[in-house]
Amino acid sequence: MSKKLWTIILLLLFILSVLGGCSQSSNTVKEQNVLSLDNKKQESETGQLEVCFIDCGQGDAILIKTPAGEYMLVDGGKSEEGENISDFLRSRGVKQLAVVVGTHPHSDHIGGLAEIIDSFPVEKVFLPRVTHNTSAFEALLKSIKGKNLKINTARQGVKIPLEGIQARFIAPVGESYDDLNNYSAVIRIEYGDSSFVLTGDAEELAEKEMLLGGEKLKADVLKIGHHGSSSSTCPAFLKAVEPQYAVIMCGEDNDYGHPHRETLAALEAAGVNVYRTDLNGTIIMTSDGHSININTVESNNQTPKKPPEQKHNNIYIGNKNSLKFHCSNCKSLPYEKNRVYFTTRDQAIEQGYSPCSKCQP
Repeated sequence: MSKKLWTIILLLLFILSVLGGCSQSSNTVKEQNVLSLDNKKQESETGQLEVCFIDCGQGDAILIKTPAGEYMLVDGGKSEEGENISDFLRSRGVKQLAVVVGTHPHSDHIGGLAEIIDSFPVEKVFLPRVTHNTSAFEALLKSIKGKNLKINTARQGVKIPLEGIQARFIAPVGESYDDLNNYSAVIRIEYGDSSFVLTGDAEELAEKEMLLGGEKLKADVLKIGHHGSSSSTCPAFLKAVEPQYAVIMCGEDNDYGHPHRETLAALEAAGVNVYRTDLNGTIIMTSDGHSININTVESNNQTPKKPPEQKHNNIYIGNKNSLKFHCSNCKSLPYEKNRVYFTTRDQAIEQGYSPCSKCQP
């Protein structure tokens, strides 16, 4: 065999050995990366759906953890609650948010989202197609832009990309409303046999559109619309959802009288078990896909009210909105404009007021 031929053979053998070595090294690196990602995923997987209705005063903030370990935050309370909600997320092990939803531009729903988006990596943001000229909404848009995020439109029929559960928007159905509340992004979540409907501040008009929209509404848990206002939870919608549990998110002795008596009466007549953030604190529901377990965590994120000035000799102070009456030193006294004064306990009861559960006058 000639010297030239030997040289060619040796050169070919060298090239093949080098290519084989590179291929083996590449495969090894790929396998290591896959194992690392799998291990991280296994650390966050629980096999359970977790829904936390966060006590943030007169506002909404709901954290969802999927069985696969992904997190979605629906609303972020008022601006002053952003830091408190961020702390709660960290306490639950949140390091990043797969999805953030602002149901509609009212400040008691999106006010804290700017702080939260600034504090956590976020993959996707969903908002309804409506704007609002408030500092809270402008701050949210600034934070979204600062993170180079795209705003995805929340509307009926849009699926939410979360692993391990089925989640989709069932409202808003229309594109133009006189009331911002009816733009609310309503979400239905399903995991096995367990289901949740989260309504934002959707009112009767939006509820009736959902009834006509052909979406599946029945659910085990209904987050009551608009903090329990009588403008929401119309009889036909409540009947269609047919929840076993209802959650009302509102602040203690709030200025709006939420939840309204009409809503509470309708829920009681329907045999629904009611949980309220103003009474129960943060409400945590977990599901294995078959049954739902409920725990509550007492908390009070509202700004403490100053003790009342002793301008009156009256003993009992009523709230015109909630129709509750309090001792004069109760920490949950209403604003002055919403007060009515009684000289005796019997006088308050005779005028249709009920005693405060906190100070028990």
